[in-house]
Amino acid sequence: MPPLSSLDEHALKELIAAELESARDRSLGLTTEALDEPELTAQVSPLMSPLVWDLAHVGNYEEQWLLRAAAGVEAMRPEIDDLYNAFEHPRAERPSLPLLPPEEAREYIATVRAKVLDSLDAVRFDGSGPLTAKGFVYGMVVQHEHQHDETMLATHQLRKGAPALLDPPQAPAPARDTAPADEVLIEAGPFEMGTSDDPWAYDNERPGHIVDLPAYYIDTEPVSNAAYLAFMEAGGYDDARWWHPKGWEWRCTTGKRAPAFWTREDGRWLRRRFGKVEPVPMDEPVQHVCWYEADAYARWAGKRLPTEAEWEKAARWDPGAGRSRRYPWGDVYEEGRANLGQRMLRPSPAGSFPSGASAYGVRRMLGDVWEWTSTDFHGYPGFRWFPYKEYSEVFFGHDYKVLRGGSWATHPLAVRGTFRNWDFPIRRQIFTGFRLARDAENA
Repeated sequence: MPPLSSLDEHALKELIAAELESARDRSLGLTTEALDEPELTAQVSPLMSPLVWDLAHVGNYEEQWLLRAAAGVEAMRPEIDDLYNAFEHPRAERPSLPLLPPEEAREYIATVRAKVLDSLDAVRFDGSGPLTAKGFVYGMVVQHEHQHDETMLATHQLRKGAPALLDPPQAPAPARDTAPADEVLIEAGPFEMGTSDDPWAYDNERPGHIVDLPAYYIDTEPVSNAAYLAFMEAGGYDDARWWHPKGWEWRCTTGKRAPAFWTREDGRWLRRRFGKVEPVPMDEPVQHVCWYEADAYARWAGKRLPTEAEWEKAARWDPGAGRSRRYPWGDVYEEGRANLGQRMLRPSPAGSFPSGASAYGVRRMLGDVWEWTSTDFHGYPGFRWFPYKEYSEVFFGHDYKVLRGGSWATHPLAVRGTFRNWDFPIRRQIFTGFRLARDAENA
């Protein structure tokens, strides 16, 4: 995808129309085209909504922002706004709501989409208002739908029964080689964190600001299943020394002894992946671990989780050019440099996508698994919410940890080097892993 700032209004509208359709194709492929009505309306876990809620929610969000707010079109279904307001009804309550049944939900979102495309020509992206400048609100809606698609994939992973999703047969094997070192030194010095000029960046990515960091080392690859298994076999889950006090309480209360979806049978570790049981692939990044597990592993390994700023500098900063990049490899997204967009239904093996390395040679910082950092979620200096507080600001504080980099389930349009995700430190159903860092005392 070319840089958004380089597109004129006509080209930008063509891109938006294509991306809206691409996101919708993906949403339908995960819902009405994959499952029958009973499974779409069922709740597989209190942590997740019924899939039919997500489907109608993306359409209601689109109606509110692209028809009512951007195009000034009269509300179509104002009576359902409350049903699909994520802040009004926790996920555990949503199955009891009078939700639109699957076919009606599909018809509703199709009608919304038709009206959005009809109204797109009349909306001006001339900067007269921040909501429509460079198509921001349209980019927000596309990203929002892709984010819900990733949530739907987490719901699929939690559901029991026969597989509904199959590995894409057309996905080419990623290029692989051997990483030059287990870790790299990031020299001390300032870098630009966040962004002030990315047209579709969210409020929590703004404003761009200078952060000066001491030297540190960061792993060139995320922690693998094999490495994590060594922690398990060394008694890592049974030694309180490695655990944050709240993490040890979580471990003792839940009785967890392995990543989510792992089981041990006949001396082998297996995992359940979208209904298919298979041996744990030892060369893939460990996935479905919570922050407490990642933190415990880091302590056991004699390292630590990187801060959010350390992660971003290693991913984005180009010391030769003296500037930050949009992606680890450059400013333009290119296919084949990262495991993103559901191209595979799993992380890639170690050594994959060498062409996606950052200027420092750090690998796979976008895609594969969301990476836990040690940082609590907060706003940057000078933060201002836009266009609504509930996207970011209401989550600021010590309850949430920042994740970076996206996963194999994240669409390329919905992630970049500045993108920030966050979740509770106990969450494991999301596609999370981690990499390690350490201080460079004498560097």
